[in-house]
Amino acid sequence: MSVAVEPRALTVLERSIVDRILQVDFSGVAELRRQLDLVRVVARWAVDSVSVDLQVVGHPPRSPVQPGVAPVECLVKSDGGQFVGEILLWTEFGMLAALEYAWYGDEPPASLPKAGQLVTRSQQQLLRG
Repeated sequence: MSVAVEPRALTVLERSIVDRILQVDFSGVAELRRQLDLVRVVARWAVDSVSVDLQVVGHPPRSPVQPGVAPVECLVKSDGGQFVGEILLWTEFGMLAALEYAWYGDEPPASLPKAGQLVTRSQQQLLRG
């Protein structure tokens, strides 16, 4: 159940993560990049959640990307080098829609990871192995 918040700009950390994901080339990424300055956080996924719902304000171009998770694998590595989760960037109707931190383990993260902890690659790279 999401918890509405006063609409706000992305934090520096949220922005750095979305920037990192959108550095990966895929069909429709250019339009998503143009939406970045117009995106607002409008809800948290739960009271203490670091995952957030996004809303793009204004009328930027819509991306032809399929609805759902952007076609980028974005794994989170701990300082010790273990994979501890993944970041999912959701789209809906060609617009940025949510930023999700899916963690591995029992305890939810208290904060988003730093962009330097992210390992990204496109779905095409995944298919090639």
